[in-house]
Amino acid sequence: MSPLEAFTFLSFWASGLGLSKVEQAQISLSTEVKKSINIHCKIESTNFESEIVYWYRQKKNQALEHLVYVTSTTTAARNQVDGKNKIEARKDAQMFTSTLTVNFIEKEDVGIYYCAGWSSRYYVKIFGDGIKLVVTDRRLDGDLFPKPTIFFPSVEEVKLHGAGTHLCLLQNFFPDAIKIQWKEKNVNTILESYQGNIIKTNDTYMKFSWLTLTKKAMDKEHVCIVKHENNKGGRDQQILFSPVKKEVDTHACMKKESDTLQLQFANTSAYYTYLLLLLKSMIYFSIIAFCVFWRTGIFSDGKIF
Repeated sequence: MSPLEAFTFLSFWASGLGLSKVEQAQISLSTEVKKSINIHCKIESTNFESEIVYWYRQKKNQALEHLVYVTSTTTAARNQVDGKNKIEARKDAQMFTSTLTVNFIEKEDVGIYYCAGWSSRYYVKIFGDGIKLVVTDRRLDGDLFPKPTIFFPSVEEVKLHGAGTHLCLLQNFFPDAIKIQWKEKNVNTILESYQGNIIKTNDTYMKFSWLTLTKKAMDKEHVCIVKHENNKGGRDQQILFSPVKKEVDTHACMKKESDTLQLQFANTSAYYTYLLLLLKSMIYFSIIAFCVFWRTGIFSDGKIF
């Protein structure tokens, strides 16, 4: 191999090295005042030990704020506030992760925390999706995961538009950070869907999302995926929606049976109403007949006929 070929090969090989992905799997973390919390970030890199991991925070309606960066896998990087180790960042060479620890939590620490690193291939800084830190005074126990209610397409919608809409309503969850996605069952591609606003209801929140299906997609099963901090077992909820055609046929059958029952009920009601009126008529006739015969028994010339 000539020197030029070797240099070209090494250049292409080296371009594949370095940081390629930054992942923050959680969408939120909730904690109480004065406590500490760990925020994790996974780094995909062929040279993790030499990577510099940066940590940022963005408060509501404010610019991105740099907190700290960490280079060593053996020594933590610290950022002191009022003489205290408020912020600490570490790197774990075995897990390929970086962890940011926020100590002495205050309400002012609320915000979205991002980790980032430089891509030597594209010469840009790659950011994670961010994790929302929620600081609350309420007790963080109880069932605070999203409770789903599902709605299937109506028969009228399918007949009129040749399409169907699945709707997933999530209620009574805390905190408000939630991510809802849709996909076809056993397919990893995320489908385009619509998201409603997050609405506060007393001390919890609610949100809905819907998926509109084409005629071709109505024969397939779909899944509503709900990501939330308080999901049971820490796993995403996967809510299954059966094919639209099956639901429409079921609803149509139920509607037909319902119509039949309503007709039977109407006929039965009419029959008993007729009997009741007939009975009342007989009672009235008996009373009138009694009165008439009683009146004919009045004294005539001092005698009763």
